[in-house]
Amino acid sequence: MPNIHPKTTPIYQTSVFTFDDLNELELYFGQPGQSYMYTRYGNPNTDELAQEVNKLESGVGAVVTSSGMSAILAAILAVCQAGDHVLCAEEIYGGSSALLTQELTRVGIEVGFVPTADTYTLDSYVQPNTRLMLAETMSNPLLQVLNITRLAQETSRQSIKLVIDNTFASPILTKPLTLGADIVIHSVTKYLSGHSDVTAGVVICRAQEVLQRVQKVMMVYGLNLSPFEGWLAARGLKTLRLRMKQHSSNGLQVARYLQQHPKVEKVWYPGLEEHPQHELAKQQGQGLFGGMLSFQIKDEAEAVNRFMQALPTIPFAPSLAGVNTSISHPLGTSHRSLTPEQQQKLGITVGVIRFSTGIEEPEELIAELEAALAVV
Repeated sequence: MPNIHPKTTPIYQTSVFTFDDLNELELYFGQPGQSYMYTRYGNPNTDELAQEVNKLESGVGAVVTSSGMSAILAAILAVCQAGDHVLCAEEIYGGSSALLTQELTRVGIEVGFVPTADTYTLDSYVQPNTRLMLAETMSNPLLQVLNITRLAQETSRQSIKLVIDNTFASPILTKPLTLGADIVIHSVTKYLSGHSDVTAGVVICRAQEVLQRVQKVMMVYGLNLSPFEGWLAARGLKTLRLRMKQHSSNGLQVARYLQQHPKVEKVWYPGLEEHPQHELAKQQGQGLFGGMLSFQIKDEAEAVNRFMQALPTIPFAPSLAGVNTSISHPLGTSHRSLTPEQQQKLGITVGVIRFSTGIEEPEELIAELEAALAVV
């Protein structure tokens, strides 16, 4: 067979790899990372994705998983066991909250939520068995921006790990490990992959021993990603920097437009000067503010329905961060599992719409929004 040097990594669509003999098998166990045995343990496509994301996040290594949810699970189980206590920011993705409160509590992990006002003073929340705190760079869906350096100083003082969900920001805006976080997770499904055709997650670590634990959890629990999705995500990652610049530029223009519209009651976007963490977001995001924003129209389901139905090309799709713009309804989707009291406390009402700005021409997006808001 001739020497083949493909510019793009081929897809290793196989569940298992072969060995010549026992000597080669022993080499596999004696020199980890030099060869492959079983795709649940490792595959060239998923390894390539892990290595590229790790470079972007400046970690010691990364582990890719089957979804963003399995990435959160792997990060927590790498640090915690039955009898341990986990802290979580009060305003967080509803799926993360459901995982903690509905599932991990069933296996003996205690959970406590920290109100936004107390984020940086954890004395009254940390217990002797507290092991970590989970928070988001920018919260879902109301875009509160976390001062990662400040929180990392507090979690270090409390001797607990800090796990940051960096999905909304991406490493193009913010690298939490360089600001003191211990573990970073992403739903690769979103910005890292970028084209709404992959379901994947990734965990990036600052310490080698934590990385090894995450790898073990991924392998033993079977949280691995398929080769094809690893290949697709690695391909999408190549345009991440370009996409984030356009997402951010469009996000700012759309937010400014919505801010002045008489039928829009409130806009949440860190790029607006009125945003309470605008200066922090500017500094922590390298002058970019991302493509995610939320806004509030009349608190009536029928008004929201009319608005959604009047958008000819912007779909109602309960995900985010694709190259095509989409909208979502946090009350009915991402934060549906919260109690009405929790939803009310966070300000997630029926009129709140989350807007994932794509990379289209901003004038087209604004014209479509103008027409849809006219029927509200």
